[in-house]
Parts: sequence; structure tokens; C-alpha cells
Amino acid sequence: MRSRLLAVTFEADNPAEPARFWADVLGREVIEDTGGLLLPGANTQLGLRFIPGRAGQLGANRMHLHLTSADLDDQRHTVATAIRLGGRHFDVGQRPEETHVVLADPAGYEFCVIEPGNDYLAGCGPLGELTCAGSRQAGLFWSEALGWPLVWDRGEQTAIQSPRGGTKIAWDTWESTPEGPNRQRFELLPADGDQRAAVDALISLGATRLDAGHDGTVVLADPDGNEFRVRATGRPPG
Repeated sequence: MRSRLLAVTFEADNPAEPARFWADVLGREVIEDTGGLLLPGANTQLGLRFIPGRAGQLGANRMHLHLTSADLDDQRHTVATAIRLGGRHFDVGQRPEETHVVLADPAGYEFCVIEPGNDYLAGCGPLGELTCAGSRQAGLFWSEALGWPLVWDRGEQTAIQSPRGGTKIAWDTWESTPEGPNRQRFELLPADGDQRAAVDALISLGATRLDAGHDGTVVLADPDGNEFRVRATGRPPG
């Protein structure tokens, strides 16, 4: 049994601030529930959730988003909009000739506005990719867990994408040294509503069970040790 990816969750001191930021940048609505603030991802776009917790740790976050651009004016507009809404430029050692723009959101999470004409992200939509620090083993695990085929597999770099297209999820072995439990994590729903069967299937693929939340969520870790959660259908996420 495969699970469905509902969202990637980000912890923040004040979840409303990054939720408003990303809703305005991506043109999405914000849905509030007891688990936090969800920006649903319609039309194959990845959902984003913001919950109370620790702010991002710039330069050491495990995940960051890639936004696409239709043309240079669109890229400039996205950057200007992000800055106006509370984002800021962030130096990760990018070279002057590089044409993507690296920014940080109000909660301290990096993201990139990718230049137009990027063939790899063509057709992926405004939120083109979530890229993660991780191994090829993690990419293969998530391909099986979600039923998303590999669309890139070279060396330690892997990427998967829903069969319907949309946002890609990629793994690469770039340096990341976050402290403590994950500030960012995947949030899954059982594909047919059977949480126990979904958890058992994930464990059979290489996940490790860590804990159970008070709201019925089950906390697991992928083969790289990164936490993720499987919701109990009909219950608020934690």
C-alpha cells in the first residue's frame, strides 16, 4: 500500500508569518486547523504546512524550494514580491555568473527563484521542486513509498515526480548539519484510509517507527533518519 503526500511541514516561531508570505508568493489560500496552517497544493503542486516550533537554521536546513520563472521579467517580479513580503537575499556562495536567485523566507528557510529556460523544471508549475539533503537510498525509498517514478538518477542525485507531473522532489548529498529533530518533514495520508497498513508498508520499505503523536499521527524515519509523519485519516495533523 502506498501513501499520499499531503504536504511538507515547516516549523516556525510564528507560523502565520511564513504562511502569509508563501500564500502571497504562490497565490494560494491558507487553511487553518488545529495542526497549523496549510497551503493546499492543487494541480499536482506540493502542499505546504506551517506549524509552531523552531525557526529555520539558515545554511543548515535539510530542504529548500525551487520556484520557476516564465521569463526574466517573471523572475524579477517573483524576487521583488518576495522581498516586499519579508524575504531577503541569502548568500550560499553562489557565483556571479549563476542566474538563479537565492532568498530566505521570514521563517529562515532558503529557497531559489530559478532562471527561465530551465529544461529540468519545464512543465513542473510555479513550485517546481523541493530539494532535500539526502542519499540515493532515500530517493529510492520515497519513490516506492509514494509510487512516484524516478525522473533523475545520476550518482547520488535522485529526483521523483508524481505520474501526473507537477512538483519534483530531489535528493543530493549537499552539506546540511541541522541540530535536533527535523524542522521540516513530510506529512502523509494513507492512500485508502488504513493508517496501520500504510505504516506497515512504509516499515517494510525501510522506514523506522519512532513514536505516536497524541492526535493519532505516527512518527517514522526514512532510511536517512529524517522524520516524517503519517496522519490518521480524519484527524488533525501534528
